[in-house]
Amino acid sequence: MAPDSPLPHPAWTHDIAVEPGADLWVFGYGSLMWNPGFPFVERHAATLPGYHRSFCVASHRYRGTPERPGLVLGLDRGGSCRGIVFRVMAADVPATLDYLWEREMDNRVYLPRMLRVCLRDGGAAERGESVSACCFIVDRSHPQYCRGLDEASVVCRIADCCGQRGPNIDYLANTVEHLKELGICDARLSKLYDRVRGVPG
Repeated sequence: MAPDSPLPHPAWTHDIAVEPGADLWVFGYGSLMWNPGFPFVERHAATLPGYHRSFCVASHRYRGTPERPGLVLGLDRGGSCRGIVFRVMAADVPATLDYLWEREMDNRVYLPRMLRVCLRDGGAAERGESVSACCFIVDRSHPQYCRGLDEASVVCRIADCCGQRGPNIDYLANTVEHLKELGICDARLSKLYDRVRGVPG
């Protein structure tokens, strides 16, 4: 590259617009809640309206194989999702976004969006405060999006599949346990876990 050639834009600049010099909020609904992997200065319980936590993404490597794909979580349309929202200081925003794009956007099954999330703790909840946060929504046009799976099919896949990071059921169990530790009740996932554990081994 010539000395005076412009540097390439970071990958995330093609997906979201971030105000220069401003802090950034990031919404976590799965492993980002308990293992964000980036520096933050505050975090809050929060709800994202219009989307719910769902096993709707096929896993061909980490929790399954191309022949027997497992399932991992995505944010899909409808309902609402309780999670954790983190505030990242302006100085850390570029590095945080670089990290998140490497972690979440490898196969681009998610669509990054800046969406309003409602804070749920302290006086903020009483005042109905909300913030605009970076959220990773499942791309319904992506080949790994699992459209229309009934609960029985989801149960069978999670019970039977295994990938590089272990059995698919371990991913579900880890999620349910961490949600409980964070004080987040997801009745749908708890019911799903009970059904998966009931499948004969």
